[in-house]
Amino acid sequence: MAQITTEHESERRRYVALLDGEPIGELVYKDTEEGRVFVHSEIVPEHEHLGFGTQLVRAGLDDTRGAGIKPIGQCSMVRNFLAEHPDYTRVDSR
Repeated sequence: MAQITTEHESERRRYVALLDGEPIGELVYKDTEEGRVFVHSEIVPEHEHLGFGTQLVRAGLDDTRGAGIKPIGQCSMVRNFLAEHPDYTRVDSR
């Protein structure tokens, strides 16, 4: 399976999925007192169902947890990922 890279664009409150340097998706969030709420995720249609969405969600959650912020899934992709991987609801302590 091809691998994406991700960039965290904190000023735009999103993570961007890049394939060969080209953006193919995004994971949008808002920070609240409760944690980082992931409100939208999207992979462009020609790259859907290839595992890129899961890679993007995992990268965003890893970064969020590493920063000591609780991840909260509002969009269905993140909510489903957290339900299947309950260990991701724990926050890394630094």
